[in-house]
Parts: sequence; C-alpha cells; structure tokens
Amino acid sequence: MNRILNHPDRMVEDMLIGFLAAHNGSVVATGNPRVLKSIYAGAPGRVGIVSGGGSGHEPAFLGYLGRHLLDAVAVGEVFSSPSAKSFADAFAAADGGAGVVCLYGNYAGDNMNVKMAMRLAEQAGVRVEAVVANDDVPSAPAQERERRRGVAGEILMWKVAAAHAAQGGSLEQVADAARQAIAHTRSMGIGLSACTIPAAGKANFHISDGQMEVGIGHHGEPGVQVLPTASARQMAELMLETLLADLPLQQGDRVALLLSGMGATPLMEQYILYGELSAQLQVRGIQVDRPLVGNYFTALEMMGASVTLMKLTPELAAGLDHPCQSPAWTVGALPC
Repeated sequence: MNRILNHPDRMVEDMLIGFLAAHNGSVVATGNPRVLKSIYAGAPGRVGIVSGGGSGHEPAFLGYLGRHLLDAVAVGEVFSSPSAKSFADAFAAADGGAGVVCLYGNYAGDNMNVKMAMRLAEQAGVRVEAVVANDDVPSAPAQERERRRGVAGEILMWKVAAAHAAQGGSLEQVADAARQAIAHTRSMGIGLSACTIPAAGKANFHISDGQMEVGIGHHGEPGVQVLPTASARQMAELMLETLLADLPLQQGDRVALLLSGMGATPLMEQYILYGELSAQLQVRGIQVDRPLVGNYFTALEMMGASVTLMKLTPELAAGLDHPCQSPAWTVGALPC
C-alpha cells in the first residue's frame, strides 16, 4: 500500500494537524480534537450551521468551514460517523444564541449520534434543528426517499442554508431553506475503481478492470448494476436518464450542475464528462446556470464521479449566489 502517511491508525489526527496549519487564518481548533470551527462561528444572533461525517471525503466536510458556510464540523474516523459528543460539541461551538441547524447525510451512525447530540444540546440550552440529506437516487426508490443516502447534494444544501443564516433568517427559516434545497436536488455516482481504508490495508470492495458500478455510494456501497465501462457520452446519458426520471425538468428550467470527482479521477476526465452532461441538458432545453466541476465530495482514491442536479428556483439561485469564503468553495467577494 503506497500512501502518504505516518501511521495508518493516525490518518485523521495527522490530517487535522495539517489542515489547521494550512488554514490557520480561518479555521481553529476547539476543546474537542474532533471538532473544528470557523473563526466566524458563534456570531451573536446568527443561526449556526453544523455538519459532520466520516473522514475520507475531503474537502467535505472540513473544507466548507468558513464565512457564510459551515460554522463547525464534527469529524469521524475514515468512513465512520463522528461521536454524539463531537456533534454536541460542534453545536456548542456554532451557537450564537439563535440556535443551530445540523445538516448531515442519511447514514445509520450519523442519524443515531445526531439524535443523541440533540438531546445533549437541549440539556445545555442550545436549540438544534436537523435536516437530513437524501439526494442519492439509486440508493432507494422514489416512494422510499427517506431511505436514500446523502451525497454531494449536501454541499448545495449547506450553501443555501448558510446564505439564509447570513441574512438573518430564524432557526425555522434556515432549516426550511435547507429542506427546500435538498428537495430540489438529486445525485448519483459511477465508480470505476475501489478505494482502500488505510487502517485495513486493502480495498474494501472490488470493481474489475473494464467494468463500472452504476449508483455506487461514497463508501463503496453497492450500486444498482455493474456494466462494461462506457464512454463519457454513454455515462452522461445513463446518469441523466436516472436523475431526470426522479427530478422532472421541463424545457426552460434552470439547474445547478455539480460534478465531483471521487478522489482519483483526473480533472481532465471530469471536464470530458461535464461537457457531455452540459451538451445533453442543452439539447433538452435545460439551462445550466451554476456549473461546478472538481473534487467537492470524494471517496479516498476511488476512480469515478458523482453528478448532482439542483432544480433552481429564484430563492435557491440567490442562496447559491450569496457570497461565501472557505478553503473548498468561495463565491463572490466579501468585505474585509
């Protein structure tokens, strides 16, 4: 296993040391080593925005700590949920007296630990609303959407909710903005190779050379089918057929299109796939107003890509356009 590491059991701790050193002007440690916060966290009267999850998806979640984005993040082991205490400590770090909205992905460990953390926060006098991302279309049928995983669509949800918080929205208004964002968002991924959890020292699943797994999860959860590796054009057709069947769009609709590499996919290949997606949406009369291409939500060194579509309303578009600044995503310019 050729990796850049000191010890496979200390990957998260060593990553956090490096992250804080690289971004010490905007991100700071807390009393809990598994909770980091933005220097803007806890602003009096502003609703705090918290997320968290397993490591290995960088720049999610840490990279979105910043001004008008995430205020605090709970950090788990590789592909493992943060503890309930870490979520509770993140709520405390983000609270400025107006309450906290916790935005996270739909996984069993996260669901359990967030619920326990909310009880701890209530005892400490911190009001918390939770909104669960469930944008991964292949992970469950439409009639069971509450079972779907949360993947890269979380990022757009964070952005919209944080914009409402920055503009003085109440706890209920910010949580509702997050719900509207994820309700208008659908995602799916295609995996081309497996990834290795460093502590395990071997791949946690298998994809044969010349094959692709359609609908794969960001932890290697099985997809809906395994097919021969297709061309970029065919991948785009397959992904859009799936997404548009679940998020009906009409000619003239506007969308945000987020294409994220899985970690080992060259940017060249990401742009090839994006070009096909954009062209096929244009043929359908659907306008891409907010294009995003890059490694936004990864899965260690997996090859492949995930595609996220958000159907834009004026409110959602305004939320995406609101200025923000973080290590992974900056929009517009903010006054000093």
